[in-house]
Amino acid sequence: MQLDNDRTVFLSTQPATRQDHVLAFAVIGVSSILFALAAPFAGVPLTPIPAFVASYQSALAINDLITAILLFSQFAILRSWAMLLLASAYLFTAAAAIVHGLTFPGLFTATGLLGAGPQTTIWLYMIWHGAFPLLVIGYALTKARDGGPKIRWSTGQAVSASAVAIGAVMAALTWIVTAQHHLLPTLLSQGHYTPTTTGVVSSVWLLSLAALLVLWSRRPHLLIDVWLIVVLCAWLFDIALAAILNVARFDLGFYVGRIYGLCAASFVLGVLLVDNVALQAKMGRLVGALRRQAASERDYHAERERLFSAVVESSKDAIIAKALDGTITAWNKAAEELFGYSAAETVGQHVSLIVPPDRRCEVDNILARVGQGETIDHYETVRLHKDGRKMDVSLSVSPMRSAAGEIVGASKIARDITESRRTRSALDREIEERQRIFETSQDLILVSDSVGNLIQVSPSVTAILGYRPDEMIGHNAIRFIHQEDLNSTRNEMRTARKGRLMRSFETRYHHKDGQSVTLNWMGTWSEAVQRHFFIGRDLTEKRAAEAQFRQAQKMESIGQLTGGIAHDFNNILTVITGTIGVLAEAIADDPELASITKLIDDAAERGSQLTKQLLAFARKQPLQPFEIDVNALLLEAAKLLRPTLGEQIEISPRLTEDAWPALVDPNQLSTAILNLALNARDAMPQGGMLMFETLNVALDEGYVGMNSEVATGDYIMIAVSDTGSGIPAALLERVFDPFFTTKEVGKGTGLGLSMVFGFVKQSGGHIKIYSEQGHGTTVKIYLPRSTGVGQTVGEARPPAQAERGNETVLIVEDDALVRKYVVTQVASLGYATLEAADAAEALNIIDNDATIDLLFTDVIMPGAMNGRQLVDEALKRRPSLKTLFTSGYTENAIIHHGRLDPGVLLLAKPYRKPELARMIRVALSGLWLDG
Repeated sequence: MQLDNDRTVFLSTQPATRQDHVLAFAVIGVSSILFALAAPFAGVPLTPIPAFVASYQSALAINDLITAILLFSQFAILRSWAMLLLASAYLFTAAAAIVHGLTFPGLFTATGLLGAGPQTTIWLYMIWHGAFPLLVIGYALTKARDGGPKIRWSTGQAVSASAVAIGAVMAALTWIVTAQHHLLPTLLSQGHYTPTTTGVVSSVWLLSLAALLVLWSRRPHLLIDVWLIVVLCAWLFDIALAAILNVARFDLGFYVGRIYGLCAASFVLGVLLVDNVALQAKMGRLVGALRRQAASERDYHAERERLFSAVVESSKDAIIAKALDGTITAWNKAAEELFGYSAAETVGQHVSLIVPPDRRCEVDNILARVGQGETIDHYETVRLHKDGRKMDVSLSVSPMRSAAGEIVGASKIARDITESRRTRSALDREIEERQRIFETSQDLILVSDSVGNLIQVSPSVTAILGYRPDEMIGHNAIRFIHQEDLNSTRNEMRTARKGRLMRSFETRYHHKDGQSVTLNWMGTWSEAVQRHFFIGRDLTEKRAAEAQFRQAQKMESIGQLTGGIAHDFNNILTVITGTIGVLAEAIADDPELASITKLIDDAAERGSQLTKQLLAFARKQPLQPFEIDVNALLLEAAKLLRPTLGEQIEISPRLTEDAWPALVDPNQLSTAILNLALNARDAMPQGGMLMFETLNVALDEGYVGMNSEVATGDYIMIAVSDTGSGIPAALLERVFDPFFTTKEVGKGTGLGLSMVFGFVKQSGGHIKIYSEQGHGTTVKIYLPRSTGVGQTVGEARPPAQAERGNETVLIVEDDALVRKYVVTQVASLGYATLEAADAAEALNIIDNDATIDLLFTDVIMPGAMNGRQLVDEALKRRPSLKTLFTSGYTENAIIHHGRLDPGVLLLAKPYRKPELARMIRVALSGLWLDG
């Protein structure tokens, strides 16, 4: 039973009656008459009575605080914004009254507490009388008969937030009108109002009038609205008498205005108290009605109990009642037929009478669970027949409660499931076998109806298409099939329904991430169940492996081509760069020719850099790896890049503290980082962020399985990320190709990323690029973790003490131009020179001339021996012979696993005369071998 309308029992939701309006207007009329009588005498001075102010403020604060609490209690039920605002209004006035009383001069101290000044209390009065009507306007605009819009927070959170907010606002205002009162306009001077007061008071009075008009216009009026109208009228009389018509403190208007204010605080409180008394009366009537209803329900339940007893006796299921200690208290006829015992034989006995000895603890457990209020449904177990045979039974056990709700026993329904269990067991085994096949299949299994609606989807779909099975079940397969393959798939389904049982076909499906996945399908149609059954094998990985193999072959072919080109080009550049130095010295006195020579030299240098980039991509450059601190290298690179990239690009290093060392050529790594940074800058013309990251990574077999070009092991990962324009997906596969670039003509060679790619691969590492158009790019470089190997031989080369000498040098070079240039340059340094065009000629000279001090040979040469093989053979004949290699393309003759072989000293082509002079002295000194 409930009240006629539980929403109308509250003051804040109860519609106002005609009698309520009449009574309220009567109060307003009396107040108006009293106001008219007092108004002419508002300025009459009276005896100052500070105790009146204290009493008034205390009564006002208590009234408003009680009113706020009662309104908050109604808010707790209605949860409306309107009630929260109105309760907050009264809570604010209570707080303002307390602070006003504390700061009023003459009450506690001569000037008031809290550091009050001469303007404190009058400004508090204005704020207090301005804030209340503002909150009433908020209430009026959000109210409705059902309370208005509801808050989403809990009641406690809302009330706490209101109290905290009011406390914070009041504290801030108190600080302003006390500590900062000298900043406020003067409203009270020597106990009298100033001209400024008129404007402020008028604004406050008009704000109260506006609140009254808004509240009056928001119909229909609720009971609380009517008395709020009365409050606002008294509020207007209060402000008029105490702040407009009077002239100073403690005159007639001052006293009478505050009496109006106290009355205003009492009206809603009084109605709320009357409202609570009415609620108590309604609750008393409700309790009486509930008692009458309970008596009626007892009779009803007694009749139902008689009916239920008849139902229990006529039930085909065994129904047994027992106490919580297991004593049987009821046993119907179906129980007699199921277990063979009569009711007379079982009632009063323990239920263990029908329980196998090995199941006795089970009974105790069930009774304990039921005693805690738990219901046990369809519990399958074993019980005993009177003749001793065991039976499979299904039990449903529920707690039995007394009229007071206390659990006093358990009711049990038992059903013989021996035969059905045997049948179900066989069916379960078959279903389990099929389910295991379904769940463990690496292929995709789909079951659909005749029109393609998916009914079953195997879990393998997540690995193949990215969807969970429940995301596909219930949807038509059309949603997931590539548009171009829809017709062929429909034709296959039609063919199957015409009697062709098995068929094989390929269809592309949409992966959840938007990519296409090609599946090879075997399918059949079952007429009996009207279902299509499909098994699909993912061909994506196979085709990706084939594409990866083709890409590797392409990159290898391009590498061979670029390496060969670099070899020949470096020979040409060696002659150019060397002879241009001689020419520059000869024409140093002619500025015009010197400038032309400089242009040729710069062009040759650019050609040299180009061949270095080509060799880097082809993985043929001679690397000189060190065990380096990657974090230190990146921090140094960031420092050098800041002026290069410009202020519009922020560089953000995010480096792991315990980064592993890497065995890598630091110069080449710095160049790779520079290339990536410059690409990032070009992708962020308006500025952005460039991030350097490091991370220790262990690449496992799973990752290697998807990236066959990398080996398992520990790597230090370097990530270079930008927030630039990103790379279109269609171009990602080509970014490492040499001479491929998306930049404008003349803005890049297209060798930057290909050089990084070749360097990383030659260093035994791995590189991946991730990019999304409009969201930036990340390039991740994985370099093998250093195993403690030191620097390469030749890295600790001492500087040559002299650039000239008088030793004998055998120069082996197959290119006649280069050979002639080298012989000329070496001779100009003071050395005796011998020359050979191939290994056979060189060995012949070595056998016949014992004065040779240094063998200076090219690595790549025609004939039966390359430069390395020549050196090996020469050292067999002359173990003390010093050697120096030169090459623009070493292939694998002296470089393996990205490093110079032990005992190898290399002068890379192209080179200049000073480099040639220094390396000859290094080679002849033999000290570098100690490194």
